[in-house]
This record gives sequence, C-alpha cells and structure tokens, in this order.
Amino acid sequence: MPLPPTSPSRWLLPGLLLLGFSTPAVAMPTGPGAFCAEYPTAPACQGTQPACTYCHVAPPQRNGFGAALEPHLAPGKPRPLSDADFAAALPAALRAIATADTDGDGAPNQFEVEQGSLPGDATSVPPSGVCGGGENPQFKVCQYDPRFVYRRMLSDFCGTSPTYAQVATFLELGSEDKQRAFIDQELDRCLQSDFWRGKHGQLWKVAHPKIRPVGSVKSGEDGGIIPLADYYDDYALFAWSQTDDHDARDVLTASFFVKRSGTSPTTYTAANTLSSQFVEASRRAGNMTSAWTLTSFVMFTALPRNAASQMYRAYLGLDIAKQEGLHSVPNEPRDYDAKGVQAPQCAACHATLDPLSYPYRNYNGLGGLPNRYIPNRLELLFPNEVATLKNTPEQGVILGQPVNNLMEWARVAANSDAFAISTVTDYWKLLVGHAPSPEENEEFVRTWQAFRTTHAYRVQKMLHDLIRTEAYGAP
Repeated sequence: MPLPPTSPSRWLLPGLLLLGFSTPAVAMPTGPGAFCAEYPTAPACQGTQPACTYCHVAPPQRNGFGAALEPHLAPGKPRPLSDADFAAALPAALRAIATADTDGDGAPNQFEVEQGSLPGDATSVPPSGVCGGGENPQFKVCQYDPRFVYRRMLSDFCGTSPTYAQVATFLELGSEDKQRAFIDQELDRCLQSDFWRGKHGQLWKVAHPKIRPVGSVKSGEDGGIIPLADYYDDYALFAWSQTDDHDARDVLTASFFVKRSGTSPTTYTAANTLSSQFVEASRRAGNMTSAWTLTSFVMFTALPRNAASQMYRAYLGLDIAKQEGLHSVPNEPRDYDAKGVQAPQCAACHATLDPLSYPYRNYNGLGGLPNRYIPNRLELLFPNEVATLKNTPEQGVILGQPVNNLMEWARVAANSDAFAISTVTDYWKLLVGHAPSPEENEEFVRTWQAFRTTHAYRVQKMLHDLIRTEAYGAP
C-alpha cells in the first residue's frame, strides 16, 4: 500500500532509489540523479532524492506514473536495462509524460513533481494556495500570529496554557518584534522545564521510536522481571544531545555516556563510564553501541541486520523495508551467513542492508559476553555456523561511502543531510502535528539546512527557527 501523502519518506528523504522496470525489479542507483537533473528545483531534490514510491506501489508493482513511464524508457532495448541505459533514457521518458495526469487528480505530472506532490498517487495533490475562510476575532487566520504562537509555545514546551494576566502582559508589549523577542525568551525558559527535558517528557517522547523500550526486560531504575539492559541510559544521551548547546550528532558519535539526575530541572551530565555499559570508549558510537541497542537489536544474531536497519531508520529516517535509502553496493549481497538474501526478491534491499550491517560484526548482544565489542566475535561465538560466516568483514558502506568500522559509520550518518532532515522532521511532527506537507516544504528545507550549517546541529537554536515558521505560527 502507498504511504500517506504527507509522509516525508515519500518526497523529502535522501538516499532513495527509483527502481528499474524489469522482472525481477533491480535497483537503479543512477535513477535519482537523472530524475533530479530533469527536475532540479523539485522538493524531492532539495538535498534529497526521490523515493521508489514515486513510480512503485511496492517494487516491482508500478503505480500509474511508473506504468506511464515504462513504454518511453529506451523502447526496444532488452530488459533489464543497465544503469547507464536507464539513466540516459529517464529524462526523455519524464518529458514524454510531463503534461499527462497519470493519477487522475487533475494536476499534470510535471506540476505535481515541481510542487512536491506525487504524480502516481491521487490522494497526494499540489498545494491549492487557498487558506482558511471567514474571520477570526482572536487570531490572524493564515498569517503568522505572535499571540497564537505564544499560547501554542507555552503548551508545547512548558505544558501549560498562559493565564489571562500573562496574555494581557504579552499584548502590552505592543510591537511584533518585542513580542517575538519575548517568545524566544520564554522558549529558552521552557526548554529547561521537566515537561520538556525530564523523565518521560517531550524529548523522551521523541526518542521512543528510536529506543523502542520494553519494560519487562529493563534493568536498573524501574527494572522489569528479566533485567537485561537499562534503556534509561539511551534516553539520557539522547536528551543530552538535544539540549543546551550540545551537538545533536553526539547521539550517534559520543564515546561517553550520560547520567540523569534531579528534577525541576532534570540535569544530564557526561560520564566516561557507567556500571550498566560495557563497550570500551574506543569502540563506542553513541546509542548505536549502548547495552540496550545490543541487547534489543543484536540479541543472538551473527550478522546484526536488525541493528543496522533500526539505526538507519531511527536516526536517518530511512526505512529499508519501505524501499528507502537504497544505495546498492557492487557485488552485494555476498550472503556470508547463507540466509538466501541473493534471491532476486531480496537482493535489491540487501545490496544496501548487508554492507550497512558489517560494521556491527564484532558487537555482541546476548550470549557469551553480552553487550560488548568482542574481536573475532563470529569465530569465537558461532563456530558451528556456515563456514563463510567468518569471512564477514568489519568494513561496510553507508550512503554510498565506504567505512572501516561502526564509529566511521556513525560519523558519516551524523554528518549527512539525512540526519539533519530526520532530526528536524521529528520536531516538526511533534510540534506542527504532522510530517512536512508540500505547502510547508520551503520552510522545512530552510529549517533543516540552517540546523546543519548556521546552527551546527544545535537543536535549541533550530527550535527557535521552527516556531517562527508559518507552519507552526499561522492559525
């Protein structure tokens, strides 16, 4: 089934592939570049690449747009097309159907692409340019309204609504510039509140799908009946990375841990060691190597594909199961553990997933010495597995870039557009209430680009930008 039209994975996320038109489907790494060369100003190409779902419901099944493209892609050439033939043919095929309306929603394909909606999905339509209707005596409908933002910001970041006296004092400030300056001051105050940064606060809510807590196997504070690992350590590092003047990339790259203490305000303090964590400093990669991650996602697995795919999904917003973030590596998958991943229906994803997983080779989950980096782990702990398993390298590839180990994997991931986009998307969904829509794409792109460059990955500074957008501030 297609994803909802507002999901960023449809048209905002980087590293995605168009798939070739053949049976079985094969990944076409050159497709996104050719697409974006034809439509360089499309929202799908603003630091990102289009998803497979532009042309497919689920590969190899094509949607209306993909089906319309097929007869124009190098007609007469034998299938499957080579990468070079596919890239050469795609621009002309796109032009051939530019004025058609393949999903029947009344908008030509080219217009949909340029506006950020999906030409193969009738439920995804271009922005209408029409906002609201009628008058509202309280707020400026369809315009940025500081009074509306003040009320919304206090609720979102402090967990309270302003009193009548507070609203009256705010309005007495007079000019919009003074009101905006006061909102910024109040935002900084609220970001110190336990509602925002404390145990089970808003930041922890953002972290839930990344950490995926299971109370029954938690150790430490609030431990469960089978205490295996303490995921509060993961929440602490995540909250540290998102607060004060800390670098958000620490969540992936930190060689330190973080302790949580106190309330009102809750504080987070960096620590070189924790009794609940076992990976030595030289092998740490933030929450990618926490005891909880290794327990929950590596478990007893020889080649931890689940761990790699969860980190890719959680921190880069790229879900390989949805054909996102595919960067096929030549001669992959090698199938070192003999799981049958070279089968045609598997290979298109595993040509990306397996090289992502190799740097986890020596990180142990459960069994043997749990939650540690163990040199030659596969040889020591899996002596009776298939003989080729020991040939699994620790070197891998992420986003098309070779890496020697998991620490390099983390640095490449943390410095990518995908990380910045995914981080800002998390807060956009929390605060605006949905993933960025086509109407909001210009503001969204401006916000994540500033987060990466101007603000050097500081979330607190990015949040000041986010609450100044019309997406957040226009009732």
